[in-house]
Amino acid sequence: MSSPPPAARGLTTPPADIDPRRHLLLSIGAALLSGGLPAGDVEDELCGLGPAIGAPDVRVAAWSTGLFLSMSRDDGAVFEPAGQMLRFEQTSDILKLVNRIRTRRLGVDGALRELTEIREERPRWPGWVADLGGLAVGLGLCLLLQPGVGNLVFAAVGSLVVALLTTLVRRWRTLRPLLPVASSFLVSLIVLGAFHAGWLDGPLRTIVAVLAILLPGSALVTGLTEIASGAAAAGTSRLVSGIVQLALFIVGLVGAAAVTGTHLSALSDVQVVHHGWWAPCLGVALATLGLIINVYSPPEHTLSIVAVVVVASAVQITLNITHGAAIGGLAGAVAAAVAATLVSWIPGGPAWRITYVPAFLIVAPGSFGLLNASQIEVGTGAAASLLTALSAVFGIAIGTLIGAVICRASDRATRALPLPEQTTDWSAGP
Repeated sequence: MSSPPPAARGLTTPPADIDPRRHLLLSIGAALLSGGLPAGDVEDELCGLGPAIGAPDVRVAAWSTGLFLSMSRDDGAVFEPAGQMLRFEQTSDILKLVNRIRTRRLGVDGALRELTEIREERPRWPGWVADLGGLAVGLGLCLLLQPGVGNLVFAAVGSLVVALLTTLVRRWRTLRPLLPVASSFLVSLIVLGAFHAGWLDGPLRTIVAVLAILLPGSALVTGLTEIASGAAAAGTSRLVSGIVQLALFIVGLVGAAAVTGTHLSALSDVQVVHHGWWAPCLGVALATLGLIINVYSPPEHTLSIVAVVVVASAVQITLNITHGAAIGGLAGAVAAAVAATLVSWIPGGPAWRITYVPAFLIVAPGSFGLLNASQIEVGTGAAASLLTALSAVFGIAIGTLIGAVICRASDRATRALPLPEQTTDWSAGP
């Protein structure tokens, strides 16, 4: 989540012989990919910007790690890598900038200057504070999944371990590939040790609550939605990457089970404590607060984010109880998309992605199922566990796809509105 260096690729002043419009589109495309937008959405955004800057025949092919772009049919394509991940507040600023360009309130030169300023913008709080936001996320999800006193205590300990590991990885980036397996192993070791000591029950849900902030649920679901929407190459690469990361988490969990002598039957999906409605409500509140801190959510959109999270969580929790994780995840994702779209229609409201993503990050682990595949038991148990995991993931993916259609339809309707009279050559400058 740390900010990239000021001289990030593609955002310096372009040489005089390079079309500034090309430079702008490449820079915006790379920034949107760095912000986590699906490849298809990035292509739509850039093609929609073309007419506003005097390049109506722009052609774009986006990938999960970069994009190819040409200004016309006869123009040669240029590749731009996505670069380092953007903070959430930077992604929000770039989406606002894109909207201003599309509505011809900002020209090419001004947009390039603002892009550079956004990428160089310092975070509102230090990285270690953002990492500690994961403590609130872990406790909140534990209240949602397994709200026992012992579970909460060791969820807090495990979340502190995850925060420490994340801080170390930020300082020594060569250790990043080890983060999934190391965090899963250490957290599982702590929780399973407490389970054997008789201090908690239902260890699997506690482990998931702690690790949810690192799990590749977003990559898996985004990959599935990209494949479903036709971006098969980008979706497949993202899906494979997410599956490999998930496998590393499972390896860490199974390794800790072997070290502690835990039989895999103890890792069943069982909620052993029920506290009525107050526990999930408090859990959602804590997890939302933690996410706002962890992803550097824009402070001016806090109320909008909370409103969408509340709507999505209420729908998801209610249907989880009555119809299971798959239906709960699907309904929660659709509810989040509808609520995010409605909020985006409010004058001065955030882009729908800014409120939808935090709600999705609550809905995904709340539906539970990403680590049910770790329940490798003899006979039909493994098949049932795998089916539960897949149904939860696909339920959220289908809900996300439906939600994306709703939100894109809203975007297209907004773009179809008449633009203000163009009295300036916007392709040249502000």
